[in-house]
Amino acid sequence: MDKNAQTSEDRSSKLAVTVFPIIIIAGFLFAFLAPEAAMPWTGHTRIALGIIMFGMGLTLTVPDFAMVFRHPLPVLLGLIAQYVIMPLIAVTLTWVFNLDPTIAVGVILVGCAPGGTSSNVITYLSKGDVALSVTMTSISTLLAPLITPVLTLWLADNYLPVSASDMAMSIVKMVLVPVIGGLVVRWLAGRWIAKILPILPWVSVLGITYVVIAVVSRSADSIVEAGLLVLLVVVLHNGLGYLLGYGAGKLFKRSERVSRTMSVEVGMQNSGLAATLAGQYFDPVSALPAAVFSVWHNISGGLLSLFYRARPTKDTGATASTDAAITEANSQVER
Repeated sequence: MDKNAQTSEDRSSKLAVTVFPIIIIAGFLFAFLAPEAAMPWTGHTRIALGIIMFGMGLTLTVPDFAMVFRHPLPVLLGLIAQYVIMPLIAVTLTWVFNLDPTIAVGVILVGCAPGGTSSNVITYLSKGDVALSVTMTSISTLLAPLITPVLTLWLADNYLPVSASDMAMSIVKMVLVPVIGGLVVRWLAGRWIAKILPILPWVSVLGITYVVIAVVSRSADSIVEAGLLVLLVVVLHNGLGYLLGYGAGKLFKRSERVSRTMSVEVGMQNSGLAATLAGQYFDPVSALPAAVFSVWHNISGGLLSLFYRARPTKDTGATASTDAAITEANSQVER
């Protein structure tokens, strides 16, 4: 990618992450205070998610997946942490707070979702390993049609019946097809797509805001009843994900930069997907945890990046040298 285009994309991404909480909170308040006005415009969440995922695909190139084959261990550790830590935290929280089944299944769906689409930018702002972050988000998203339905069926079947095959097909249509489509378009028209990369973060911002408006407008009454409890559960889910993701990196003697990346990737979830699936297969209230997560994890991600940026990233030891070599190798691959 041209350096000027990359710089422009980075600036746009940082601005989008900074402004995102403001936009999404405004959407949240609009849907909560005027649900009747918002509801007629919110019947296309699956299309909105597909557009978000297509935009994600446009940001990817084939070399982004090179790390999987050249240095599989960091990616494998990150993926295992992603699909083990967050689901286990979700189940634990539903048990500790004795959540109503309709809310509990929403929390579990958030835990079983792949990495969030804004995690790459938060990793960049946190001085983490952006190449690893892109790879982890991409692979976890591509694996979502298989892993998310199976985990949800296993963990949430006690609350509400789940059709894993139907959910898998929905994820294929809403996530896998658009992402691969975007990747193919980027491959065929890379020079043209590079010119529009700076606007792609805003596609995610507006798309997720639309999903939040749709969810909140349909469950405004439930927010009054369960809002504080849901917020508490979401804050704990997200915060413990950051903490345990970082701890997993250190446990396996990864470098500081890689540990930060795992922290962000584990703690930030594709809550737009979780909200859409919850609204489609469960009660509209089940989508509430994902809607709140969409607001909170972008606020907390910005705060986390400030915390990480204030700390040094210098590492010592063989593992740090290996991770540095991985980062250097990936930095030479053109995006």
